[in-house]
Amino acid sequence: MNDSFFALISRMRYIRRWGLMRSTVPENIQEHSHMVAVLAHALAVIHNEKFGGGADPNLCAVYALYHDAPEILTGDLPTPVKYHNPEIKTAYQSVEAVAADKLLALLPPEFQGIYAPLLREEADLLTHALVKAADKLSAFIKCQEELQAGNREFTRAACQIRAALLETPLPEVGYFMEHFLPAFGLTLDEVQS
Repeated sequence: MNDSFFALISRMRYIRRWGLMRSTVPENIQEHSHMVAVLAHALAVIHNEKFGGGADPNLCAVYALYHDAPEILTGDLPTPVKYHNPEIKTAYQSVEAVAADKLLALLPPEFQGIYAPLLREEADLLTHALVKAADKLSAFIKCQEELQAGNREFTRAACQIRAALLETPLPEVGYFMEHFLPAFGLTLDEVQS
């Protein structure tokens, strides 16, 4: 038994996102996963408090923390490549499954059953949908930050992600975009006033 699972998880900070694009502020999958966890938790809270749902905000946050963990071993494959065609998408899903299993093997056997659903993204449908939506929101926020910094490199990605967010059937996403997203464009002084 190796017991190096958590040491490897800590290396998420070395895996850069947006590999094909010039970023004014580089982002790694550890930072991204934290933001997705915050957003997934918020979407679950909105789901429950505004739309009478029964999501588990804490479960959503934990799934989000681990949603990109296999990328420690695979790297972050750019979206245009990952979803270029069904064969590449299927092959990459297989590679991610192998990476998840390799990570699980670094845990004591009695812990593997607890972490397996997190690393294999085996959440219930609602949790899965909320985490995926939070992932898109995080990407959109990153695009907006880059655009505000004058980096036009993210223009097309921002448009595509925004369109996908507006098409989602999840009302909590629209609620978040209407009520909370505008503040991401404010300066520190504006946010605090």
